[in-house]
Amino acid sequence: MQNVELVWSNATAEVHRFVVGPVENNVYVVRCRRTGVASLIDAANEHERLLAVARNLGVQSVLQTHGHWDHIGAVTEVRAAGIDVWVRCEDAGLLPSYDHLLDDDVEHQVGDLRLRTVHTPGHTPGSICFALVDTPVLFSGDTLFPGGPGATTFEGGDFPTIITSIEERLFRRYDEETIVWPGHGAATTLGTERPHLEDWVARGW
Repeated sequence: MQNVELVWSNATAEVHRFVVGPVENNVYVVRCRRTGVASLIDAANEHERLLAVARNLGVQSVLQTHGHWDHIGAVTEVRAAGIDVWVRCEDAGLLPSYDHLLDDDVEHQVGDLRLRTVHTPGHTPGSICFALVDTPVLFSGDTLFPGGPGATTFEGGDFPTIITSIEERLFRRYDEETIVWPGHGAATTLGTERPHLEDWVARGW
């Protein structure tokens, strides 16, 4: 189906991933196995393909990790198709339109599943991660990648802030087995990345 890969599952949940756009954004679909209800993380690009996947997998909402151009290219078409778009208030103005604002540390219901919001400013002021409750799955947007934090050289980015977000809101909250699914590229784990925090601070990026 449209080069969509099932990258993680258990008895209750499925995580599907596909890659879109000129900078190869990861788009994820979190699907409840019992109800068939799903949420899509980042309406990034290639709206026709994205909407086809959304229809096939039962997507009823879109959760934006942040508002950079490469993550929001299909927002207008998604909303026109009747799917609500959620975003943090700090990044809402970067989107062409949206439906709801995401609070920090609340649970977004996806059928029987729950995605907990984790506000992690630094890449953008409104960057937010999503943790799939009762699983080791964490969607990090552009906050954390294999090898370090996301870029902070764009307008609104701040390196000390992203380091604080990663240390206090991810490393201190979640265990080493937590699988990090970023906005671009391959997955990693918090256990893999945690020992390198001081190295990132020393290099300054």
